[in-house]
Amino acid sequence: MRSIWNGAISFGLVSIPIKLVNATESHAVSFRQIHTEDGGRIRYRKVCELEDREVTQAEIGKAYEDADGSMVPITDEDLSHLPIPTARTIEIVAFVPEERIDPLQMGAAYYLAASGAPAAKPYTLLREALKRSNRVAIAKFALRGRERLGMLRVVGDAIAMHGLLWPDEVRAPEGVAPDAGVTVRDQELDLADALMDTLGEIDLADLHDEYREALEEVIAAKSAGETPPEAREEAAPGKVLDLMAALESSVRAARESRGGEEDAPAEEAEVRSLRERGTPSRQTPKETGGKKSTSAAAKKTAAKKTAGRTAAGKTAAGKTAGKKAGEKAAAKEPAKKTAGRGTATKSTTAKGAATTKTATRSAAAKSTAKKAPSRKRSA
Repeated sequence: MRSIWNGAISFGLVSIPIKLVNATESHAVSFRQIHTEDGGRIRYRKVCELEDREVTQAEIGKAYEDADGSMVPITDEDLSHLPIPTARTIEIVAFVPEERIDPLQMGAAYYLAASGAPAAKPYTLLREALKRSNRVAIAKFALRGRERLGMLRVVGDAIAMHGLLWPDEVRAPEGVAPDAGVTVRDQELDLADALMDTLGEIDLADLHDEYREALEEVIAAKSAGETPPEAREEAAPGKVLDLMAALESSVRAARESRGGEEDAPAEEAEVRSLRERGTPSRQTPKETGGKKSTSAAAKKTAAKKTAGRTAAGKTAAGKTAGKKAGEKAAAKEPAKKTAGRGTATKSTTAKGAATTKTATRSAAAKSTAKKAPSRKRSA
């Protein structure tokens, strides 16, 4: 890269020889003016008004036009004697956080290249100091006949300088914002947020100048004697009176251009109502392949246990009924005196025991009869 300025960075008592090179370049397609009748080139010639003749570049100097129209000549020697220390020096005057710099002030960008081997050490020192401090350097320098303000920051392993406008060169935004009071609803803000989220982020390296590419195609076609490609016709946008409708349409269009689904949002939550108490939960669907579901097996196991508990309960009830029957039979027998009383008591007890056994067997038989169909059903 060709240097456009040679000088030094003044960092306190440290001087760093550098070369100034442009950090940006323009890819714009330039045109020449021609005479439309014959295609002749239209040129601007530098003519002296007093002599009415064309003059060469060596004959051209500088002058300041006074209020009355008179010219005050200024020579290069006059400019070289100006009492400014920044004629050949980028003088660092302060270090500030980068957020303090208003982007409106930023102008052209330059790279500062170390000039020669002696500049490598102080250049690296300044670069690493800027990195560690997370700050930028504010400097003053002179370029193209005027003193300018600059901001030095680290870009990769190099130091870059952005030309800054002086604070009094930035206009205040008076009269730019709408005068009438405007109220923005929360729903409109929500849609604006949705549109911002849908558009998302982008890698700036993926962006390109489509106008320049189309212009180059036209130039190439006309150079080859071909018909230039015609631009596709785009539907004229209708007049939108409803801001909400415009935002909703923008969100849908952004979703379509981003990949796809017009109606479905990027992330949509499913809303489900909570089950009320006592409401049975939905059964788990059966698996494919003929396998029984876990819930069905659990239900049959519970049914078996319930049937068993019912039969056991009925058996116990039968035993209790037999016992009560024996006690009643014993109570009905008249009590006898002395030895005959003891014999009658034994007989009555035996009868009660027999009755109890009979009732118990009957209950057990009934239980067995009831268990049989239960097993058949479970099988």
